[in-house]
Amino acid sequence: MKRISCIDIGTNTALMLIADLDPQNNTITPLLHRQQIIRLGSMVDENRIIDHAAKQRLIECLTEYAELCRHHEVEQVIAVGTSALRDAKNRMEVIDEVVKACGIVIKTITGTEEAELTFRGAVGEAHTDSNPYMVIDIGGGSTELTRGKVGIMEHSVSLDIGSVRLTERLFSSQPPSEEEYEKAKTEIDQQFEGNLAPFFESRERVIGVAGTITTLEALALGLREFRAEDIHGKSLRYTDVLELLELFRRSTTEEIVARGVPEGRADVITMGTLILHQFMRLLGVGELQVSIRGLRYGLAEKELHNLRSAETNEQDTTP
Repeated sequence: MKRISCIDIGTNTALMLIADLDPQNNTITPLLHRQQIIRLGSMVDENRIIDHAAKQRLIECLTEYAELCRHHEVEQVIAVGTSALRDAKNRMEVIDEVVKACGIVIKTITGTEEAELTFRGAVGEAHTDSNPYMVIDIGGGSTELTRGKVGIMEHSVSLDIGSVRLTERLFSSQPPSEEEYEKAKTEIDQQFEGNLAPFFESRERVIGVAGTITTLEALALGLREFRAEDIHGKSLRYTDVLELLELFRRSTTEEIVARGVPEGRADVITMGTLILHQFMRLLGVGELQVSIRGLRYGLAEKELHNLRSAETNEQDTTP
């Protein structure tokens, strides 16, 4: 048994999973989940720099996570950074300051690695048939699409269309003007249209992860309080996405918050919903399955695999 912490540092949120790995029984037992909206990628699309305020929010968050890891006697911390850190010219400076402040070492992963780990986390739970699955992960800085079967990723693409990135680039207000909204649709469609063909065969088995999709599912179910167990495995229909998109595109940020969207997500939820809507419309997806398992679970799955391989090698070399 090994207790680990897996931390996913995205453009908008930082998520942590503490779990026990049991290589003998091939199980992951979650012990603690944490999520903080830190908006690390604020203005990174324009400036290619993580500014001082965003860096401090990251350090404060990871300092708290490090204390929780100590309290729960975690043996290993695995932390990865995605789109915002990939794009930032000062990422090494940020990573160095985090290490000095709280001892957590962040590895910046590529879009391909992010897609593979997210697929591994989302599909590795209970999907056992031989048909292909597809996973969509709409983040703050990028959107990853992945297709494959259990244990085998066959195709992936990472697109620079995320809820924070495109909101900062294309919307000057909330609600956006009609011109800004149509321009955003065009930008998203151009990114998708050249990349969706390999995914058509798996459009009946789409799994959606990350904050935009889980938030939309909670709203579609009428939940006023977000509870992961209430949305995991549920279906999110295209008609619900369209209804929420039409509501958001005509609402102020304050009105969106009043409907139950967290403050740190309310100003970018319109763009995130638009990305999901255009994806579902272009690919012809009538509904998708919502999962709370994403990148951090993929990190746990990978470490569990490493532990099982190490045990197997040790047994093979024992006289």
